[in-house]
Amino acid sequence: MKAITVILTMILLSAGVSAQSNKLQEVKIKTSSQCNDCKERIEEALAFEKGVKKSELNVETKVVTVSYKKGKTSPEKIRKAISKVGYDADDVAADTKAYSKLPACCKKSDDPDYVPD
Repeated sequence: MKAITVILTMILLSAGVSAQSNKLQEVKIKTSSQCNDCKERIEEALAFEKGVKKSELNVETKVVTVSYKKGKTSPEKIRKAISKVGYDADDVAADTKAYSKLPACCKKSDDPDYVPD
């Protein structure tokens, strides 16, 4: 009987730890986005990122708010995913190759290749 109680307690404790590690967290990341095309591109990329439940980019502030499962991903991985699409993410610089493929409207205004609409 005592062994059963100990086993049940261990199961309940491990379930609690597992549930805690998968709780949703939120992170706000400053990006180098410029327009609604950027918004679509970043949000679509994050939709495929493991552990990300929701993302929303505010085009005016250039800040993307991401809800994610702590046990599945991290802010660092999310920043890297944004970088791989061609955008800066806080202190993580945009992937050069991906950035070069962005349309002109999505490039930073201080970029020499930037062409305003």
